[in-house]
Amino acid sequence: MENDLKITKENYKLVLGLEIHLHLNTKKKMFCLCNADIWEREPNTVTCPVCLGLPGALPVPNEEAIRKTQILGLALGCSLNENSRFDRKHYFYPDLPKGYQISQYKQPLCKEGVVELDNGFKVEIERVHLEEDVAKSFHKKGKTFLDFNKSGVPLVEIVTKPIFSDVKDAVEFCKKVQYIVRFLGIGDVDMEKGQMRLEANISLRTKEMEEKGELASYKVEIKNINSFRFMERAVNAEVERQLELFKKGIIPVQENRGFDEDKGVTVSQRSKEEAKDYRYFPEPDIPSMVFDSSYIESIKKEIPELPYNIKNRFIADYKIPNELAVRLVNNLNKDLLKKYEHMVKLGLDATKVANVLINKKETRSMPDDEFSNYIGGEKNLINDDKLEEVIKKALELNQKAVADYKNGKKNSLQFLIGQVMKETKGNISPDKVKEALLKALS
Repeated sequence: MENDLKITKENYKLVLGLEIHLHLNTKKKMFCLCNADIWEREPNTVTCPVCLGLPGALPVPNEEAIRKTQILGLALGCSLNENSRFDRKHYFYPDLPKGYQISQYKQPLCKEGVVELDNGFKVEIERVHLEEDVAKSFHKKGKTFLDFNKSGVPLVEIVTKPIFSDVKDAVEFCKKVQYIVRFLGIGDVDMEKGQMRLEANISLRTKEMEEKGELASYKVEIKNINSFRFMERAVNAEVERQLELFKKGIIPVQENRGFDEDKGVTVSQRSKEEAKDYRYFPEPDIPSMVFDSSYIESIKKEIPELPYNIKNRFIADYKIPNELAVRLVNNLNKDLLKKYEHMVKLGLDATKVANVLINKKETRSMPDDEFSNYIGGEKNLINDDKLEEVIKKALELNQKAVADYKNGKKNSLQFLIGQVMKETKGNISPDKVKEALLKALS
């Protein structure tokens, strides 16, 4: 009993590292010309000698997949390797006919990133690499059936350091990765379609080990988790299992386990391999990839303003609370974030616009005038004489914008509309202001 009291969640701390696998929305598979859109296709109809692993078939890397992986790596705070290569990862399983997977080991495309969560926790990323997916296995009545449509689809793997001590942070990070991939437009990451899969490496350590920065001598990997909710349940179930083993004086076996969703427990699958077991060596059929500085700069230019930076800018520019800014960037896509800024610049209240766009989906496709009226009721409360007076004043105070507009800079018109909307405190529709301004500027 005394031993049981010492081995508790308070005395043993979770150590969790993540491996996130996701599909990119490329047109072709990773090393062949087969269509990468395999969803609901008849089994084994999207295949060729390369993705079937037939002898003599040679792989040719997909440039689109490489570029999109590098874009994702930069968005996750990684640096790009100027020299990268593919490796052969050897293991034997029915869904891998070659007996090896073309992956990356020592020279991944991206390395050493950091992503800050909304609560301030910083996730350290070890690597982001690119590989080919394997076939899909079906087990029925004691038989195994294989569908090779998925074999060869580009698969990105994001590997974090064993940095998490709270499973909720791990779940939030996974959600953030999904959002960033969609925000960048490089993947759909639909978990129901198997386009994003989560794997958690779990071990426990004492407070003393934590203070010394020591890790346990083992780790258990929960494979192929297909929902954020199941990941939290799987990790908690595995923690309970390991605690029970410790109470019996048993060190958990290093192995791969799955999560039984119905029973709420993890189940053993096979012993967990070390890197040496995979017998990695450079893929002889694919030359090393060398990226010069001009190429890397061109990749960096493709990165849009990222959600984290947008959030901070909205807080600074529009004086909205941090919590609201977080909800805004987490719930709206790029186009809707642009709509948010557009409506605020027209003079509408920043907090009201945010709340309406987040909570009232029917407003997201409304034209400016209709959206403005929805937020504040009837906006044409300024009569024509008053509007003419406000516009005259705005033009006098912003002569540079007037000159820019007359010189062809059409964006200046939006600036002037914003100035008028601000002066009228939004009590008029932006469309009416635009019409009056165009008349005054003609």
